Amino acid sequence: MTVTFCGHAQVSEGEKVEKWLCDVTQDLIEQGATTFYLGGYGAFDSLAASVLRQQKRRYPHIELVLVLAYLNTRKESSGYDRTVYPPLETVPRRFAISHRNRWMVETVDVVVAYVLHNWGGAAATLRCAKQKKKQIISYCDMMGS
Repeated sequence: MTVTFCGHAQVSEGEKVEKWLCDVTQDLIEQGATTFYLGGYGAFDSLAASVLRQQKRRYPHIELVLVLAYLNTRKESSGYDRTVYPPLETVPRRFAISHRNRWMVETVDVVVAYVLHNWGGAAATLRCAKQKKKQIISYCDMMGS
C-alpha cells in the first residue's frame, strides 16, 4: 500500500496534528502501508516526514520517498530513502508543484489530508483525490468526531 500527504504550508495546533499523524501512520503501516510519498514543502509536509522518520525506527521496512517537483533544483533529500521525479519535463515551472501533487495522488492508494479550507494548493490536491476516488483520511473528519 502506498500513501501520500496533502496539507497546508502552515499548521496550527502542531502537537495535535502530530499526534493525529502518529496514530494514522501507525494504523496504515499495520494495515500494510510500506511506501510514503512526501512533497517536502511546508509545515505539514515537514511534520509528516518527521513522524514517519520516528515510525521508521519501529518499522524499518517502510520507505520514505521525496517526490521532486523540479529536476534541476537542489532539494534536501537526507532523511528520505530515495527521491522520485515524475514525468514533468514538459510542464511549465509555475505548474510543476500542482502537477507533481496530481501525480502523487494518482500513484498512491491513500491520501492523508490536513486541509482546513477550500482554496489553495492543498485543497486542489484534495479535490483531485476525491475525483480519483482515493481513500482519504482527513484531519477535519477526525475533528468532527
